[in-house]
Amino acid sequence: MARDREPDSVTVPLSVTRATDLSDADLPAETPVFTHFYMPDAGGSVNAVFGMNFGTPAGQTQGKFVSHPRGELSLSKRDDLHEVVFVAVPPWDDDSIAAFDRSGRRQSLELLDVEPPEEFIE
Repeated sequence: MARDREPDSVTVPLSVTRATDLSDADLPAETPVFTHFYMPDAGGSVNAVFGMNFGTPAGQTQGKFVSHPRGELSLSKRDDLHEVVFVAVPPWDDDSIAAFDRSGRRQSLELLDVEPPEEFIE
């Protein structure tokens, strides 16, 4: 997504699934696992008219992904800070992404090969 938006940046809200809800993950229960994202353009028309973001559920995104197509692999003052901010830079590979806390301290990042539990709309 970041590569497709280049030279513009992209911001994507991210939410977590509890590690205990991931059957294939051998992680401590308190480990947050980012499993879902919300399309950055969802609700764009309503946001443009009313200034409210209806594309992302309120209070349900613990993280953000932001791209810095011309920047460094670090947290910027312009980034919308969440508990965790994932920053990516060109060339958009595994070595070009890092996680940071609100203070800009780099956090460990581990990619998992797991699937979130199936969800149903009732």
